[in-house]
Formats: sequence, C-alpha cells, structure tokens
Amino acid sequence: MTTLTVALLQLAPPGPDWRANLTLGEAACRRAAALGADIALFPEMWSNGYGSAVPDGSAGGDLYRHPSLWDGARPPAAPRPEHVWLGEPVTRDSPFVTRFRELAAELEMAIALTYLERWDGPPRNTLSLIDRHGRLVLTYAKVHTCAFDLPEAALTPGEGFEVCALDTAVGEVMTGAMICYDREFPESARALMLAGAEIVLTPNACELESNRLAQFRSRAMENMTGMAMANYAGPGWGHSVAHDGIAFADGRPRDTLVIEAGEAEGIYPAVFDLDALRDYRRRESWGNAFRRPAAYRSLTGHEVREPFVRVGPDGVPAAGRGPAQ
Repeated sequence: MTTLTVALLQLAPPGPDWRANLTLGEAACRRAAALGADIALFPEMWSNGYGSAVPDGSAGGDLYRHPSLWDGARPPAAPRPEHVWLGEPVTRDSPFVTRFRELAAELEMAIALTYLERWDGPPRNTLSLIDRHGRLVLTYAKVHTCAFDLPEAALTPGEGFEVCALDTAVGEVMTGAMICYDREFPESARALMLAGAEIVLTPNACELESNRLAQFRSRAMENMTGMAMANYAGPGWGHSVAHDGIAFADGRPRDTLVIEAGEAEGIYPAVFDLDALRDYRRRESWGNAFRRPAAYRSLTGHEVREPFVRVGPDGVPAAGRGPAQ
C-alpha cells in the first residue's frame, strides 16, 4: 500500500507577529515530521493568526447587502487595507517563508505554509506549498475571499486554481489548494479535479459545523479526490478533517472519512491510501468522463439576479468584482 500522510496542524490562533508565529510553526512542523508526515498543513493565514483590527460584529456582514436593506442610505466606505489587518504582510522571499523552505529541506517534508502576502495593492490570503527539497512548487491566493464583510473585503483575490506535481517519498502526487470560503463553491474543487488534483489542501479559519463539514465531504466524493483541511483549535472551532474520496468499495458504500479532530489543539495525521484512490479514480463514474460542459454555460456568466443582488461600499453591484471574473 502506497500512503501519503498529511499532518493537519490544528493550532491555537497565534498573535499577529510573524516572528513569533515562525517559532510556533517550526515546532509544529517538527512534531509533524516525527509522526511521519509527508506534508504539514497550516490553518489559514498562519503568519498573522488571521488577526484583524476590525472589532467583532462591527461590520456585521453588512458591507455587501441587498440594495433594499440600505433604506436608501449609501453604504459606508470600506477602510483601507492597512487599517484592517493586524500583522505585517510578508513576501515569498521574506525571512518567514525562507525559514520554512529551509525547514522543509531539513525535515525532508513538504510544508503548506499560509500567510498574509504583501501585494501590489491590497494584500492576499496565500498558501505556498514547499516541497521536501525546500522548493516553492505552488503558490495560491484565495479566490473566493469573503468579500461580503471585513476584514476580507480588504484583500486582493486570487485569479485561478492550479495543481502541481509534488515530489514525495512515494513519488509524484498531483496536489492543489483552496482556502476556507473556496470550499463552499463546488467550482473550486471541480477546477482542481479538472487540473488533475489527487489531493487538495485546504487551510481554514472559521467554525466547522455540520453543514460545512458535509459540504467538504461532498467535494471529496463528487471529484474522487482526497481532501485535507486544517482549522484553528478552540471552542466552536477545530474539527480539522480529511476525506479520501472513495465513496464505494466492492459495490458497497463506505465512509470516506479519514480523520476528524475535536476542538483541542494537536497534530492530526491524515493517511491517504494512494493506491486505492488511484484505482478508484480509474474505474468509477464521478469526476470528468460524463460531464456535459455545454450545458453549464451559465456557470461562467457574470449576471446576478434576484434575490442575490448585492451592493458594495462604492454603491456598485457586487457582480464581477476583482480579477477572478
């Protein structure tokens, strides 16, 4: 049996200082390597602990609302990005990323590192996948930013979903990534499956209740893809989870769950049987073979119809915002 182990780093939310978080993250990666992990997966925006300067409830999900809910008043202007996020944005060649590249090579373990990325304009919510040789093999920025509310309305969204051939001790594994809110759009995982993903890494930073957990299970089943998600620990949070995407065996339904954590902090190894997954993908009916793309033209349209019309802080309808149109 050929296995791949993804360590879900379910860590307590740290402060916004990337230097302190580097130290905490390095310790977590060393524990993951000691458990035999091939990949260590961080929660979302580890560099600043997803730290926001927006007080809880101050935006209330109202940055983008239906026009009728504004009662004729113009929405308030969104704060500038530097007034929203705590912690210093970092670049791909920063000491933060560079140290984790050195660590990956030392431990001979891939690291899926997350950070608030400095960008030309508002920062990005980014994952960089570092292979076991210390090379940056995939950098992905969150496409579906939570643009309906602060602080994520003050981010530059990513432009697409890519997959890389990750070199591991058991050979190349086609690996992709999505981040938190991305998993609530079936198109995200579908795009990664179409690009060849066998394993999808998913950093997270929100409550994982039964509906979101069920969504994630569906993403694995409908794409015959292994899915691994790491969330922050704590009351109401946690539940880092992995599914192998193998929904049937010997003609009978089976549970795709590989592991689900509770709320406690810890390193949770998710072990994927690559041989079984690849055999399943060769013989089952989900995935790509029986799709009918010509019937899905509306999926690439930009029109937003009632009751989903929303207005942004500039008074412009929210459809088609950002580069990922």
